[in-house]
Amino acid sequence: MNVEVTPLPGIGVRKDFAIRGGRRLGVVSHRDGKIELIISKADDPDACQAEIPLTTDEASALANLLGAPQLVQQLSREHADLPGIETRGLPLGTGSPYDGRTLGDTALRTRTSVSVVAVMRAGQVHPSPTPDFTLTAGDILVTVGTTEGLDAAVKILERG
Repeated sequence: MNVEVTPLPGIGVRKDFAIRGGRRLGVVSHRDGKIELIISKADDPDACQAEIPLTTDEASALANLLGAPQLVQQLSREHADLPGIETRGLPLGTGSPYDGRTLGDTALRTRTSVSVVAVMRAGQVHPSPTPDFTLTAGDILVTVGTTEGLDAAVKILERG
């Protein structure tokens, strides 16, 4: 997929790519920090058909929604030949007792034999997080383990 980066003098930067039907989907990052999701018209890729302003939190949530499943899917394909191993993205919800605490505080590996191989936050992948990595509500923990272990990890992240 070819992502085009276009400087917008006095405004910021547009990053977009072609989707089916000739339209383009992208993001405009304004110099003042504003973010817009944009869709171009099929007959004119430089003309916007729709633009959706996003807060930083909304952009982060969207990035997590789009990024985490791809990462989990890729890891699942790589583990396909390993029976009994599953990869799953586990969300750290608002109200989790681990919001603002470290990964080590969860003791997931010790309690469930589940490994956290990455954390998705605001569209950024934090690979191989150490026990002192501080978790934040909205994070998606990319985990590998047995079905039973992963189910137990979900409960731990929700309730402690």
